[in-house]
Amino acid sequence: MSPLVAASVPWVFLLAALVGAWFTWNAYRPVYRPAPLAAMSFFAGWLTTELAAHHVAWQVAMTVLFVAAGALAAWPGWVALGISLVSWAYLLKALLVARRAEEVVERALRDGLGGDYRGEILPTVGARLAPALDWKQLALPFPVRHGEVTRVRDVEYARGPGYRLRLDVYHHRDRPAKAPVLLQIHGGGWVVGSKNEQGLPLMLQLASRGWVCVSIDYRLSPRATFPDPLIDCKRAVAWIREQVAGYGGDPDLVVVTGGSAGGHLAALVALTANEPAYQPGFEDVDTGVRACVSFYGVYDFTDRHRHYRNPGLAHLLQRRVMKAALDEARDAYEKASPMSLVRPGAVPPFFVVHGDRDTLVPVAEARQFAALLREAAPGAVVYAEIPGAQHAFEIFPSLRTTFVLHGVERFLAWVVSRHVGAPGDAGTGEAAAG
Repeated sequence: MSPLVAASVPWVFLLAALVGAWFTWNAYRPVYRPAPLAAMSFFAGWLTTELAAHHVAWQVAMTVLFVAAGALAAWPGWVALGISLVSWAYLLKALLVARRAEEVVERALRDGLGGDYRGEILPTVGARLAPALDWKQLALPFPVRHGEVTRVRDVEYARGPGYRLRLDVYHHRDRPAKAPVLLQIHGGGWVVGSKNEQGLPLMLQLASRGWVCVSIDYRLSPRATFPDPLIDCKRAVAWIREQVAGYGGDPDLVVVTGGSAGGHLAALVALTANEPAYQPGFEDVDTGVRACVSFYGVYDFTDRHRHYRNPGLAHLLQRRVMKAALDEARDAYEKASPMSLVRPGAVPPFFVVHGDRDTLVPVAEARQFAALLREAAPGAVVYAEIPGAQHAFEIFPSLRTTFVLHGVERFLAWVVSRHVGAPGDAGTGEAAAG
């Protein structure tokens, strides 16, 4: 190694250590404005918090290489080593924070459903709840797949002028009979995304235990204008009613889920059951669902409580989704806001999940929405605010994702137990358990 290269190694090590430390700092202190910086902060914080152990591993490997190359021959190398040690300590602390998701979700379930909610889960339904942690999947989170799950791709469920909508069906390779059905709605700000990328950990977990999961595409803006996406989601419910039995699903036991924009649409599906305005041409189809699980959703297009920390979301709604300003189309904005549609007697069981470090959708909005739901449906609403979680935290397997999804599965087992234990449903418990 030449003297010039040897002299530069400590400085390069210092630069690399500072970059790694910034990722760690951003995980704890994300940026909320302006919108471009918030988006960058989200991506960096999301990958750091959910892959904290992986970050420690690559930084340790990098440090070993630098030290072997002589990085500690000068003071910048020693400074870099000190910075790295502090960064690793905080990354390990992030893992402990992720571990807290288990107790947070369990406490939320007890608060929302009652302290003895587990006792209300039928033995046949609870027999196949999530087992211990899958350390192999956590160590190698990509690709997201499960050997016991079959995926049926690109089934057309609706078409219209200039568009054809498709869905994928996930089920156990031993096809179930009268299994509960999960409808998954992807996010992406109503303008991007597809059925292929999101909700996979939850769908694979449930399908491996006997559920049938349906992941859909829907029309995206700016080509589509709200309520086009909601109509598409309801068409998917109609398809489930008519066709899911052919895949082993129970058309009378449907729950809906989604994240971000998908969480918004999932909440709307749950709160607008059988609304003719959103079912053109299929007004007589029952589009009600048994429950809703909404991850980091948008619940108020009007921002009535001034929770938005930057104007990015409001601009997106005005320019691409609603195609009108709030003061020009307030009624349309209200109809598109789940917060405006909460009515006593018309709220199915809800599980609202949000991260307390979400830089894209304000967590305060989720708190407000959950409070409204609880007023309308006491005893059937769960709100879990996940410590240390960014937006989109459960898109791939992680320690935090695992604990949250285990809790979601217990919530759904409670929902299924209420259904199969109702009069006239006594014979479906074994099938619902998978």
